[in-house]
Amino acid sequence: MATGNNSLVTEFMLMGLTDQPELQLPFFLLFLGIYVVTVVGNLGMIILVTLSSHLHSPMYYFLCSLSFIDLCESTIITPKMLVNFVSQKNTISYPECMTQFYFFASLVISECQMLAVMAYDRYIAVCHPLLYGLMMSPQVCSWLVGGVYALGLVGATAHTVCLLRVFFCKEYAINHYFCDLFPLLKLSCSNTYVNEVVVLSFGAFNIFFPSLIIICSYVWIIANIIQLHSAEGRSKAFSTCSSHIVAVGVFFGSGAFVYLQPSSYSSMDQGKVSSVFYTTIVPMLNPLIYSVRNKDVKIALNKMIERKTF
Repeated sequence: MATGNNSLVTEFMLMGLTDQPELQLPFFLLFLGIYVVTVVGNLGMIILVTLSSHLHSPMYYFLCSLSFIDLCESTIITPKMLVNFVSQKNTISYPECMTQFYFFASLVISECQMLAVMAYDRYIAVCHPLLYGLMMSPQVCSWLVGGVYALGLVGATAHTVCLLRVFFCKEYAINHYFCDLFPLLKLSCSNTYVNEVVVLSFGAFNIFFPSLIIICSYVWIIANIIQLHSAEGRSKAFSTCSSHIVAVGVFFGSGAFVYLQPSSYSSMDQGKVSSVFYTTIVPMLNPLIYSVRNKDVKIALNKMIERKTF
């Protein structure tokens, strides 16, 4: 099979999340359940926002985009992981591996930027409510979402182009459950200095810059919430913000642990555990945190159920 570079390796073997036979079936059932909940939650959110005119606002437009990213990201990673739990040898061809990595990288970067956009949207809504319609017009929202996806594609292209230049000669067993960057670089028999510089540069931008926007946005939001006279309003707002911050913290924390350290100092086993959070757990939790606990979403869901019943 022809490959994209001069590598002798034409396919890789994914070693999976664990090599203990007694854990294969329980893990298969666990992650199958997580994947089903992820698909139902995110696809349901997309359908609900699309069909309910009550949710046609910037906030839910961004939530719909986030659900689309989570749905695609989980679909790219989880089915291959499930195959690994029930097959003795889970192989993936070189072109398929590079393709999986490209789409995974673009979606992860897009999610980082989308979370920042959502935090900025909430900042405008809470701190500048009178200007919200002007500052978050449909045109502005479209540009923001387009910029999110553009940054994802640019970052993924840079990583993949550098990865295609890497030479793989003998080792072909990837110590991971999908084609991630550092496990692939571990197998290289050529110099990967350029790859690591690109990872740290883009990783710093796509983690620190969105994190800074999120932190600043929520600091201003909390400062405004404290000034509310209603104790019930403050409690409700703090509850919502804390949930968002936990979800963001899990996603960025696990991503930073994996990508913001040189590959020579990172542990593949620890990296696999951290990767589970932002590839499977966070996509499942996001619809629950951002949607199910939202009063407007519950009202729209009840109205849709009533229409279907009648």
